[in-house]
Amino acid sequence: MGIEFRNVSKNFGGTLVVDDLSLEIRDGEFVVLLGPSGCGKTTTLRMLAGLESVSSGDIFIGGERVNDVPTQHRDLAMVFQSYALYPHMTIAENIAYPLRVRKLDKAERTERVKRVAAMLEIESLLERKPRQLSGGERQRVALARAIVREPRAYLMDEPLSNLDARLRVQMRGELKRLQHQLGTTTIYVTHDQAEAMTLASRVAVMRKGRLQQFDTPMNIYNRPANRFVAEFVGSPSMNFIEGNALTIGIRPEHIQVLTQPEDGAIAATVYVTELMGNETFVFLSLGANRLIARAPAEFRAELESTVWIKINTDKLHFFDEQNQAIDHTDKSGFLSAFISG
Repeated sequence: MGIEFRNVSKNFGGTLVVDDLSLEIRDGEFVVLLGPSGCGKTTTLRMLAGLESVSSGDIFIGGERVNDVPTQHRDLAMVFQSYALYPHMTIAENIAYPLRVRKLDKAERTERVKRVAAMLEIESLLERKPRQLSGGERQRVALARAIVREPRAYLMDEPLSNLDARLRVQMRGELKRLQHQLGTTTIYVTHDQAEAMTLASRVAVMRKGRLQQFDTPMNIYNRPANRFVAEFVGSPSMNFIEGNALTIGIRPEHIQVLTQPEDGAIAATVYVTELMGNETFVFLSLGANRLIARAPAEFRAELESTVWIKINTDKLHFFDEQNQAIDHTDKSGFLSAFISG
């Protein structure tokens, strides 16, 4: 089911939280709304769900304008970070609850619950109560309750944020597999770029209520529209070398660190190193600039020692005074000019 935001804005007491948002989501897409806290992504989701009114603009679901359509008639299923399970009900009853509200007969409810429980591999939990489940199991139940409705679209608001790191990785994979299997349009809110990059067919990056870029994960990463996107997406963040009317950006993986000088290499000073297990982050001082480079796990260098770096000039990014990305042909020439002062 296609979804469209057309020049949508939202004000709270004179504060503009979502600013003129236009976004077209195709049928069956997994779209992630990504941005820092307070950027308007959850408010955008709540307006789509009908939990918040639209101050101006229009929202369409399947071509139908839904600004004035009550939440219960929009046929959307929401999954929250809090899970929102009923503690007095069994897991089977929790999953079946939306069907009972719709007055489906008991046989149909039972069949649907079994089918969804099998899909999420929680058949053995159906007779338990929520308090007897782990966080990961509760999240699966919350997903099952949303899926069992067979809605027009799924809305997910940071559903994995309460899980530990290992479970988050596991559940990311499960969500991606599920969405591919179901083929249902999904809008997912997160501030976690790893979730956005791994889950989304397209990512909408937001900042201070405004859409910054809407594109595939790889284009967001490799061709950021502005400095904010370049800095927000990527871990460690993109390096920036400041100039007067121009800023150069380079990602840590495009800086090679050498312990011996080579032709074309630039001397730099090791500020600190961080062993991450499978790689080492090398923090470098280069004149007035501080850079981060990715190096192999076995890389070793003393603090304050001199190393040499080679920068892949084909991977340089350029940003103008308004922090918008621009093209530039003489990449290596500009880099040399910047570094030399």
